[in-house]
This record gives sequence, C-alpha cells and structure tokens, in this order.
Amino acid sequence: MSDAVLELDNLTRRFGKVVANDAVSLRVRPGEVVGLLGHNGAGKTTLVSQVVGLLRPDAGTIRVAGVDAVAQPATARRAVALQGQGQAPLDGLSPRSAIEIAGRLRGMAPREARAAADALADELDLHEWYTRRTATDGTGLSGGVRRLTAFAMAAVAPVPLLILDEPTNDVDASRRRRLWETVRRFGDQGVGVLLVTHNVVEAERVVDELVVLDRGRVVGSGTPARIRGSEDSSLRLELALVPGGADPTGSAPAIPYTRRVLVGRRLLLTIRASDAERAVAWATGLRDEDRIDGYSLAPVTLEDAYLALTSDAATTTEDHHV
Repeated sequence: MSDAVLELDNLTRRFGKVVANDAVSLRVRPGEVVGLLGHNGAGKTTLVSQVVGLLRPDAGTIRVAGVDAVAQPATARRAVALQGQGQAPLDGLSPRSAIEIAGRLRGMAPREARAAADALADELDLHEWYTRRTATDGTGLSGGVRRLTAFAMAAVAPVPLLILDEPTNDVDASRRRRLWETVRRFGDQGVGVLLVTHNVVEAERVVDELVVLDRGRVVGSGTPARIRGSEDSSLRLELALVPGGADPTGSAPAIPYTRRVLVGRRLLLTIRASDAERAVAWATGLRDEDRIDGYSLAPVTLEDAYLALTSDAATTTEDHHV
C-alpha cells in the first residue's frame, strides 16, 4: 500500500460542458511539500474542493491518509487541515481566540491549543494584532493579518495533510518569508503539504515537487529543476520587441537556442552559457537598429518554463540549433 497522504488518480470534474479537472493524478507523501501551480481558472480550487468533500468527482479516485475520500468523506476530512482561498470568518474574535478555537475543534486541550497558537504567533510575527478583536462585521484587521490568522488556524493542530490555497495573498513581504519558512518546517517535520498557488517565484523556494495545471489538465510535473528542463549552465535571453516589430529570430536565428517562448512583446530564448557573448552582441545590434526596445540576460527560471507550459498567448519552439 502507498504511504502517500494524498493520492489522486484520474480525477475528473465537469460543470456542464466545462471540464474543470481532466484526469488529474498526483501524490503528496509525508514530509513533502507539493506545489499545485496554475493560472486563475486552471482548476486548482475545484480540485481542492473535491479533496475535502465539498464536491464529488465525476470520475477518478481520491485517497487521504489511506481513506477513500469519495466513499468516506467525513473520515478523510479529519486527516486534512485546509486554509481556503477566502478569508477566515473572524467576526468579533481576536487572532488568538480564532487560532485557539481552531485547535480545540481539532481535539487539542485548552493549554495545548494556547501554546500552539502562541508559538505560531511568534513564528509569523503576529503579536502586534494578536489580541485585537475584530468588529462584528469582521473589520479591524488588515487583509494580510486575516490571511496569516487563517493560515495559523489551519496549521495549529497536527494533521497528516495540510492544504494551503493561495496562503500569501495580501501578506507583506517580510511575513510572507516567515510563512514560507513555517511551511517548510511543517514539511521537514513529516506533514504532507499541498500548496496551491499561481506565484511561481515564491513556490520554487519551498516545494519539493510541482504539478502544473492548465485548463484542468496536468501539463508538467516533477522537481523544480526538472520543470525548468535546463542545465545550470543555461541562460535566459529576454528581448523586448518594439510595437508591431518582427520576431528577430526568423527562419535562421543568429544564435542557437533550446527553448523559445513569445508572450506578447516578450521573446524569451533559452541559450547555452557558452553562447552568452555572441547573444549579447546580437541583441545589442538589434537594439542599435531599433528592432528591439531592450534586452536582458539572466539564469533560466521556473517562470520561463511555466510560461512555456501554460500561456495561451505564447508560441513555443524547442531545440533550435544553428
């Protein structure tokens, strides 16, 4: 039997003629942080809703901590903690009270819940607002503080599987870093984490594996290095095309590339580091001839690969050598 805390096999969910999830398969193992990446509307939240029993799949299977989540949704749900995409209901509560209540609902003793809440408040730097009660309509705390509180409510009690749906929305930069460090700590302590996000750059810092969704289908999976699909010696040459300008690569490009992605006026070429000098000379000539507005040369990023996998606007060419 698999030791995975989450197993999805050929999960399919339709809304009329729209296929929100199309035969999606993925695994999250204990101690593993798996990023689920995709644009808005890619099917990420629909997938999560099925895992926690809010929707039933049209086809496929879901197992949570070894339990069939379709046949036994209530039992499976007890093994999952979810931070949903929306803000947590804090009406009339302080962050401390909300986090402690979440722990008590998960079966923690009062003293245990208080200690766990205090520890998370320290870790996330929440103390300035920790005992501040919101108004009955939920106002009185910023969106970022409410988001951090929702994260702590999901994470306060130990569970096999922690699902985080866009956890850093509205959170300031310094506390985003703290949140990511906390996510990584949970993974290192043996919790399986499914991180749902469209923030490619931040996800790369914390995940072990990535699953990329596009229009409901898995279009890429593996480690960040595998998704990038490039060697450490590869570079990304980005050209900013002039409005209405022609693609300077044409049918006989001046430099070899292993990947080409055109998104709007951005042309991204993956090249070998050994061709860097030649690439800079070529791009400088294009700029001097007013064929491009500018260029930059940098290491290949996960975002480059993500754009190649998911962008409707992108035209992509692989492995062009001269």
